Amino acid sequence: MRALVLEKKGELSLREIALPQDVGPDDVRIAIHTVGVCGSDVHYYTHGAIGSYIVREPMVLGHEASGTIVEVGANVTSLKVGDRVCMEPGVPNLASRATKLGIYNVDPDVRFWATPPVHGVLAPYAVHPAAFTYKLPDNVSFAEGAMVEPFAIGMQAAARARIVPGDVAVVVGCGPIGIMIALAGLAGGCSKVLISDFSAPKLEIAAQYPGIVPVDIGKQSLVDAVRAATDNWGADIVFEASGSPKAFANLFDVVRPGGAVVLVGLPVETVELNVPAAISKEVRIETVFRYANIFDRALQLIASGKVDLKPLITGTYDFSESIKAFERAALGKPQDVKLQILLTGEKG
Repeated sequence: MRALVLEKKGELSLREIALPQDVGPDDVRIAIHTVGVCGSDVHYYTHGAIGSYIVREPMVLGHEASGTIVEVGANVTSLKVGDRVCMEPGVPNLASRATKLGIYNVDPDVRFWATPPVHGVLAPYAVHPAAFTYKLPDNVSFAEGAMVEPFAIGMQAAARARIVPGDVAVVVGCGPIGIMIALAGLAGGCSKVLISDFSAPKLEIAAQYPGIVPVDIGKQSLVDAVRAATDNWGADIVFEASGSPKAFANLFDVVRPGGAVVLVGLPVETVELNVPAAISKEVRIETVFRYANIFDRALQLIASGKVDLKPLITGTYDFSESIKAFERAALGKPQDVKLQILLTGEKG
């Protein structure tokens, strides 16, 4: 079928490619409707690798997706043809020790869409286990359904933070994931969330949400902003979502004694961490890698209306314009948060 294929670093094509379409007894076949353009997709496009995951052969991109079920396996009873769904893109080895411990997101054997050598879903159809496919409530659109995946990362970060109602949080980095974390933090009980960045347009988008306080670190020190907001005490929780090595320099100046630092952004290179500063405050350090056991809760929170992700969709492209969408995403325009690609009408 026709798909968006990353041929190699810097080279995309829309072409025919053979993709597995056999529906097993526990699988469903989905007509893909909407796919979000993720930062990891763009990074594979621009750099050809993320850490040890290297694009060595052509790979279909895309893992933030929603669609409609067109076929179900013999054992599937929870879903039916015609159901509108979103899909959790990582499928673990159900027999692995990580999965049995409930941390399948760090299962070394996990097969995650658009992570070499596993193909993604920027194609008309995909086959996926029913266990990792979730029916969309009637009030959740396909566009919102394709946003569940990145929001699940925000939910995982909020869960790892162990938020106590009334906490003041800080998010470093106002990209798509940073904003998702801020929204998840508010939904989890934070009284307010300060979010910092150099990008005024992105901060303006985040500031639309009540409870999110933008901090332009090109004009104001984040440390000073947090001190002013907390009577010089510091933030209860600091989420690092930028992945910038420079951001790690003053994390422990921002967090309060006994607070938590949650590392979400993935630096390309090794960074320095001020361990003495962390120890002197007994700061709890948590890390986040994707998500586990949280996808359905992320979807239900969106369906409840407590989290509105629609303002974050800043551009929509037809499937035929997929390459153009990735070229725009690679520019990193400050006013862009989430771009999406529509596959409606495409034939497999």
